[in-house]
Formats: sequence, C-alpha cells, structure tokens
Amino acid sequence: MASMPGEAAQTQAGKPMLSVFRGERRDPPPMWMMRQAGRYLPEYRALRADKGGFLDLVYDSDAAAEITLQPLQRFPALDAAILFSDILIVPFAIGQNLTFVTGEGPRLTPPLVDAAVDSLQPYPARLEPIYQTVAKVRARLDPSKTLIGFAGSPWTVATYMAAGQGSREQAEARRLAYADPQAFAAIIERIEAVTVDYLSGQIAAGAEAVQLFDSWAGSLSPWQFEQYVIAPTARIVAALRARHPHVPIIGFPKGAGGKLAAYARETAVDTIGLDETVDPSWAAANLPDGLPLQGNLDPLALIAGGKTLRDAVRRILDAFAGRPHIFNLGHGIQKDTPIARVEELIRLVKGDE
Repeated sequence: MASMPGEAAQTQAGKPMLSVFRGERRDPPPMWMMRQAGRYLPEYRALRADKGGFLDLVYDSDAAAEITLQPLQRFPALDAAILFSDILIVPFAIGQNLTFVTGEGPRLTPPLVDAAVDSLQPYPARLEPIYQTVAKVRARLDPSKTLIGFAGSPWTVATYMAAGQGSREQAEARRLAYADPQAFAAIIERIEAVTVDYLSGQIAAGAEAVQLFDSWAGSLSPWQFEQYVIAPTARIVAALRARHPHVPIIGFPKGAGGKLAAYARETAVDTIGLDETVDPSWAAANLPDGLPLQGNLDPLALIAGGKTLRDAVRRILDAFAGRPHIFNLGHGIQKDTPIARVEELIRLVKGDE
C-alpha cells in the first residue's frame, strides 16, 4: 500500500494496533478479543437489563457506545475497542425484518429461499445510528487505543438472509446457490454494495480499522469458497481501499483451513484473523511473509486457565515471534468466561507473568 502522509503516520505511531496492521512487529503484541463487549461482563448484563433487548441496545447509540467502551474500562491493557453491533444490521438495511428471539437468536423475514432480494424495500437510514455509535466511541476513546468497525462478509450474511436464521450447516443457502446461482449472486451483490457503503460510513465516523467476519466460510466447497468468499471479499477490499487507502482491513474467514493462503493472496486484506483450528506454526510458515496475523487462542482454553492457558499462549507467541502479530481469540469470547481468566490472559500476553 502507498506510504501514509505525515499526519496519518504520526497518528499511527501512538497506536500499537495500527502499527502492527501496517507491518511492524511489536513485543508484546497488541491485543483485543472478539466479542470483548458483551454478555460475559456483569456491567453489560446490568445495562441490558435496564435498557431492554439486544436490538434496542444496538440502536441506542449512547448505550452501544458505553458497551463498546466497557471492556477497555475494565481491562485497560487492551489495545482496541470493537464496535458493539451485529452483522445482521446489513440485511435489516437491505429490507428484511430483523428480530431477536430470546433463547433462539435472530430471525429475518421474509427468508430469501421464498422471496427475491429485489422485492425488498431498502432502508439505508437503519445504518445511521451505528455511525452515531462509532462517532461517540471515537470521541471518548483513549488516544492510544484503536477503534475497529466491522461487518459480516457476504457469504455469512447471505446464509442468514436465505434461511431467515442461523444454521450450523448453512444448507438452505448452499442449496439455493447450487439450484439458482443467478438468484444467489443477486443476494451476494446486494450485500456487497451495502457493506462497502456501511464500512465506509463507519470509517467516516471514526473507525480506524475494519474487520470482515466470515463466520461460516468453512462450510463451502473449494469452488464455492472462491466464488462466494474470496471474490466478494476482494471486491469489498478494493472498493474500500479506493475510498480509504490508509484504513487497514482484517479478513476473518473462520474454518477456511488450507484455503487461507489463497484467501490471503487473492483478497488483499491487510491482516488475516485465524480461528482456533489453525496451527499457528503452519500459518507462520505458509501465509505471506510480513502479512500481519491475528489470533488464535481457543476461547475454551481461556476458560480453562492455568497451565492449559499458559501453554496455549506460549505456543501462539512463539509461532508468531518473527512476524507482525495481534493477539486475539480464535472466535468470540464465551458468555461463561470468568473475569479472572481474562485478567490472567492479559498478564500472560503483556509479560506480567
């Protein structure tokens, strides 16, 4: 990427996370945790009990900003805040109805196995409160910390839009992609276009880096992975880079496994997020030299603590000792994670133990 102008370089110099995104090795590495703002924190649970349901919190920008900042208030050694929101805000803006059913998760109607994406009435104003949250967080954030925005990648978002809810095998979306590739391509294209605008809006509001979550990338055949994960991600990266050439983009294709090398080459993301199934030594040896890597502690090893946690952290740190690395989990923090385990992890990574 092109070198940064002087002002941007000075801003980066005081932010360890941004310097690693740009290819610098830091020791100890900067760290954050996926889902670090959320239900494992008692202060989050208290605010949710006071404010109402999940979607109510997302659309209350003051509450969402407070939740985004809660982990850094409790764990000041964390190097980044990640926006509190949800990947299904994009289909909500595309025109599906979105609800969260207690104990069952999100529901989108109408499911696109039964309706065409072109039949939906777009509501781009549904994105505006999220930008307000970003701006409020950035105004309050410690200047040494980095604000990360995010969106779901087109394939993962499409699985929810097709089925109307989450599923472990993503069978409805995969069947639709095989049976009617033109209809499925239209869904992907619509998600892609809205995602570019959505992430661009987050950046304009103050996000300093963005992450694309492809949580269901591992369910696809190699051919479908190329068509529905790599190709749309590459187009989003190119479009964002044209608008915001100095903003790092993290790609997190969970379950990609051996396809990670192709993903890294062909999408041109600035950083690859690794899930917990990836051998860090393999990643260090097989992914492009100098490419920053993020991850990849198993969230259940975090809960275990003790020797299990110490050994897992050491394996990761040793494997990535020769390249830019951001310490993170391999997926989201579990809701039953004890606060003491997070404190223990931070001490291990930051060198206090």
